[in-house]
Amino acid sequence: MTNHPKDNHDAEEPEEDFAAMLEASLGGKTTPKLEPGQKVRARVLALSGDWVFLDVGQKGEGVLDRKEVLDAEGKPTVAVGEELDVYFLSRAGGELRFALRIGGAAGRGELEDAWKTGIPVDGVVEKEIKGGFEVRLAGQTRAFCPYSQMGLRRTDAAEQWLGRTLPFRISQYGEQGRNIVVSHRAVLEEERERQREGLRESLREGMKVRGRVTSLRDFGAFIDIGGVEGLLPISEIAWGRVEDLREVLHEGQEIEVVIKSIDWVANRFSFSRRDTLADPWEQVSRDFPEGSVHQGKVARLTPFGAFVTLGEGIDGLVHISRLGAGKRISHAREALKEGQELAVRVEKIDHEARRIALVPATEEAPEGSALDLQAYLNQQGGAAPGMGTFADLLKKPQEKKKRK
Repeated sequence: MTNHPKDNHDAEEPEEDFAAMLEASLGGKTTPKLEPGQKVRARVLALSGDWVFLDVGQKGEGVLDRKEVLDAEGKPTVAVGEELDVYFLSRAGGELRFALRIGGAAGRGELEDAWKTGIPVDGVVEKEIKGGFEVRLAGQTRAFCPYSQMGLRRTDAAEQWLGRTLPFRISQYGEQGRNIVVSHRAVLEEERERQREGLRESLREGMKVRGRVTSLRDFGAFIDIGGVEGLLPISEIAWGRVEDLREVLHEGQEIEVVIKSIDWVANRFSFSRRDTLADPWEQVSRDFPEGSVHQGKVARLTPFGAFVTLGEGIDGLVHISRLGAGKRISHAREALKEGQELAVRVEKIDHEARRIALVPATEEAPEGSALDLQAYLNQQGGAAPGMGTFADLLKKPQEKKKRK
């Protein structure tokens, strides 16, 4: 290590004797001997010149090539005090050499060492071949990565991997380096497990977190929140009924969700997007007061009536006894079709049970509600389809009474 002149001592104080700093951090404890390839947790002490100095809980300086922590613009991705996982390479005097992974300057000897010790190696995904991908490792060495070993989840979009430089773990090394099989998935799973350990201490049910949509199914979407992947059921996507979740979400989308349940033993986690949205029932009395008339859409037909959607997350029921225009019917489908537009009047709201009773707007309204019906017809330009004029609607109840 370079010694600094005494007159520069104050200016270089952050880069003082690292051996003394390490000795102080150890407190005189005995530490187990490191083996090549062993993974350890290190704390960054300083970045100086071409090296990153590390505290790895051992006597002697831990050093890491600075190039391994630079981004595409040449800026360091770590700072003093941060922790990172490193792999032990060798010991020379009091210096301990570490690596994040083996880079492009390595030869086949280093690749064989990486296979034996489990140290990741950098590779460029060159092209798609039968069963997987061809990957170029250090020294133009070719390797094969099966489809199943590229990502955490199998995807048909193979082009997303092409041309990328990724870390791989060598799972098979044969024929003196002429037959090499690698896995990017193994590196991802290790990183995922590290993230999970941190999440075990912090995740709680009811927390609001951000996640990424990893895949879509008919029953819901899988969401990755960084170390944990769970299910967002289709019923928890929105307050309203979602027929096709692909109209709401897409793979790769970043969304906010609430944690509904956590089961570390079974590795099952569930989320809700609906709980991050405003509850439409909080405004139902304002938006759909009793006696008001609205244009709704028939969402579902049952033997006991028709469910009509008034707004997102707000459905009401028209009982079968109020359908059929006075004729007795056995199923709501005899009077209506799903998706049909229907003018309805809010008869009663049960806030506790979250239920709304509806009646067709053409049905005789109780005294005092005619103004609501008139307002609805005015909005529609005079008369609703198939309803006749407003005067006709008022005549119908009177004609019924005369016939009786």
